[in-house]
Amino acid sequence: MLRRVTGLARSTPGRLSLIALLLIAASFIAGSLTAMSVINRAAALEELATRSEPLAHAAQEVYRSLQDADAAAASAFLSGGLEPVDLRARYETDIAQAQAALSRATASHPELTATLASQLPVYTGLIETARTNNRQGFPVGAAYLREASGMMRNQLLPAAQELYRAESDGVAQAQDRAARFPVSEVLLGLLALVALGLAQAYLTRRTNRLLNVGLLVATGAAFVSLVWVTLSAVIVINDVGDSRSGGSSRVGVLVDARIATLTARSDETLTLVARGSGQNYEKSYVEVSEKLEGLLGQARKIAPSAEVDSASRHFMDWQATHQRIREADDAGQYNEAVALIAEPSFDELDADLVRAIGLARQGFSGEIAAARGALVGTAVGVLALALVSAVGSSMGLWQRLKEYR
Repeated sequence: MLRRVTGLARSTPGRLSLIALLLIAASFIAGSLTAMSVINRAAALEELATRSEPLAHAAQEVYRSLQDADAAAASAFLSGGLEPVDLRARYETDIAQAQAALSRATASHPELTATLASQLPVYTGLIETARTNNRQGFPVGAAYLREASGMMRNQLLPAAQELYRAESDGVAQAQDRAARFPVSEVLLGLLALVALGLAQAYLTRRTNRLLNVGLLVATGAAFVSLVWVTLSAVIVINDVGDSRSGGSSRVGVLVDARIATLTARSDETLTLVARGSGQNYEKSYVEVSEKLEGLLGQARKIAPSAEVDSASRHFMDWQATHQRIREADDAGQYNEAVALIAEPSFDELDADLVRAIGLARQGFSGEIAAARGALVGTAVGVLALALVSAVGSSMGLWQRLKEYR
């Protein structure tokens, strides 16, 4: 039996049969592995679009809502007695949004969301106690507010920030997977082309026939598959790169800027609530404002826009208003300082950042959608071309084998 197999392999028909089997196997292996790679790349893009980025946004919304709730609670406290309806509504909306965002983020990081979920009712309880005492004119209300704000800064916000960083890392990892150049797939495609070229050279020497239609068809299919996969990968890499530079990176800077804005607002308000003993809050305000100025400058460099330019102008207006607040408070004109808090520059800055974040998220989604579009039909096409290559190889060699019958 072994002699028959060895003898067959030494004969020209046997060698042609072996070449045919090898080419068919190479076509299917290269096609299958390449299709699997394309499917994995498409899965990474789908994860970016439907899971990683929405979860990162939900985590950012947890942080933003908590920070804004603290700032709104402090601002409402300045009015004394019954707080303004709009500030109370803003606080309640922020708490509800934080809870809703927490429910969306629970599946990915349950330990962090559990900490936030358990501590949030404690914080809101302290705020309600502060409100009750404030309405009745008891000075202890300010102490409860400071305790609540301290809990927010020392426990809730650090946990929310960790959650946001974890989800942002998930976005970056999915982008890395999607933007990987398909080195192994390209090498497989090149090996398939080399194998087909060697097979045609062998046939030319054996049969003195320059062309073999079947092998030419197989080679053409393999070449088209290789070009298709390479071009689609390049398009995806470029689109994912754009989603990173003009999308997720820009969103990250703008989110940090908005968080810094809300932190500075809370510091500004708590300085007044402290009535002469809020030096630590004022110091924090100065530090956070310097950070905010740098973040706005960074946002202008990454992707200039009318919204970021407007935010920069309103930031300068807010700084001027804050200077007037400090001058009035230091001069003992407390009511005038409190009245200046209502100046619109802070709200306009916050609105600018909201619009800028929304546009950056749209840009991110658009780039990812374009990348996903580049892969539509690629996996099926690669498998179909692998089948064409395998059939072409078998038919081309079968024509030569029939001559030996």
